[in-house]
Amino acid sequence: MDNDKNPFDHSAIDDVIHGRLRLGIMAYLSTISPAIFGELRDKVGATDGNLSTHLRKLEDAGYVRQEKRFVGRRPQTRIFLTKAGRTAWVAWISNMQGLIRAAE
Repeated sequence: MDNDKNPFDHSAIDDVIHGRLRLGIMAYLSTISPAIFGELRDKVGATDGNLSTHLRKLEDAGYVRQEKRFVGRRPQTRIFLTKAGRTAWVAWISNMQGLIRAAE
């Protein structure tokens, strides 16, 4: 439904992004992409396992891409926000702005 016709239409909110931890991941990656796994973990306050689970959901949706490599002899995972992820993020923000405007 068009937000102009029903500004309280919450069904347009992307559930993949809307979870608190995934929201933090998307917000961070929208400003810093790629992010190193440990850096992202610390910024969103997650455990390794919890972050991995949420990244997998975002990756399954096509919103992020992970790249594993070695720096020296140490493994490093970099997380990128994809083009589809940026589009979804901007749409999520737009939907939130619509809800805020409707509540004013």
